[in-house]
Amino acid sequence: MLNETYRRMLANKSVIRETAAYGRQRAAQIGYENVFDYSLGNPSVPCPPAFTAAMQDLLAHEDPVSLHGYCPNQGDPGFRTAAAAHLKAHFGLPYEQKHIFPTTGAAGAIAHALRAVTAPGDEVLTFAPYFPEYGPYVAGTGAALKVVPAQPPVFQPNLEAFEAMLTPRVTAVLINTPNNPTGVVYSAQTLVQMAQILTQKSQAYGHVIYLVSDEPYRDIVFDGKTVPYPASFYPHTLTCFSFSKSLSLPGERLGYVAVAPGCEGADVLVDMMVQISRFTGHNCPPSIIQKAAARCLEVTSDLSVYQTNMDILYDALKNLGFAVERPGGTFYIFPRALEADANAFCRKAREFDLLLVPSDTFGVQGYVRLAYCIETEKVRRSLPALERLAAAYQ
Repeated sequence: MLNETYRRMLANKSVIRETAAYGRQRAAQIGYENVFDYSLGNPSVPCPPAFTAAMQDLLAHEDPVSLHGYCPNQGDPGFRTAAAAHLKAHFGLPYEQKHIFPTTGAAGAIAHALRAVTAPGDEVLTFAPYFPEYGPYVAGTGAALKVVPAQPPVFQPNLEAFEAMLTPRVTAVLINTPNNPTGVVYSAQTLVQMAQILTQKSQAYGHVIYLVSDEPYRDIVFDGKTVPYPASFYPHTLTCFSFSKSLSLPGERLGYVAVAPGCEGADVLVDMMVQISRFTGHNCPPSIIQKAAARCLEVTSDLSVYQTNMDILYDALKNLGFAVERPGGTFYIFPRALEADANAFCRKAREFDLLLVPSDTFGVQGYVRLAYCIETEKVRRSLPALERLAAAYQ
């Protein structure tokens, strides 16, 4: 008998992935250079030379049996120690090896973190707009995802609505900063207030409410600013990181959960995640990738191209009359559509071979997401198509 839960999921495929698939089909018809595909958040810059050199050195000089063998269930010790030292140096929290659990990207990190701090029947809060895969991640735990309404146009979290929705059933709050799809960086003031609310509610309800912080875009920040680190504001934080964006390694699937040293259960949470891995059939990421990444924690890809692309698009959208906030980071921009129905607007955009993602998939209406992780030359060539799209609404 087929599992009906997963059969039903076939009717709810990713709008982002389907748009990208349409883009590939369209490119086969008219040429890749003529399709302006802003659908998929796939990094467009190469990994740094240091990572390539690390891989080459490992393959050339490490014992193959050891290099390609199983690592411990908790992950490669050298990677865990290096990641802890990196976080301690950058954010001042006393992370140790025991606080780091390597995973297959941020997706694996979130899935493990949520399973560790929720039980079936619990509730998890997140803020709209949000990455749509949060739904399956939470559903897999048996908990229910509840979405705090958005606060446009700036899209800082709606803390008044958040406090009202923070009932005794909530055991975890899932945030994403810098944010996909808006590019918004949660401010220090927002994080201070959020931590105060979480502390008060945890005390009132007699159980800790954990903060699960999804941070794959932490290193992509604009205008010389820095991203406030949520775990510095609230001790019961599980930080979920990925090297997919910072090192341009999405295909290598490496991330980690970092359990804040002051977190309740800090001494056992990583070992609990090992047991979650047994339950789900997920084990550690490949050993060689952990070893190579451990040598590259102080470098990133050349991420400056994303600010270049953002500046071009932001200026163009403003000049064309779009209502849009300037992103603080990521490689996404989130303008208001030129009609109320964002899906209809995206269908109209396809007439100009512009592939955009409607905001409905992120839990809000009336906006579109552009993932500008494409060649800068192509961003510039897309501007006439944007102009024709805007002219169609005049």
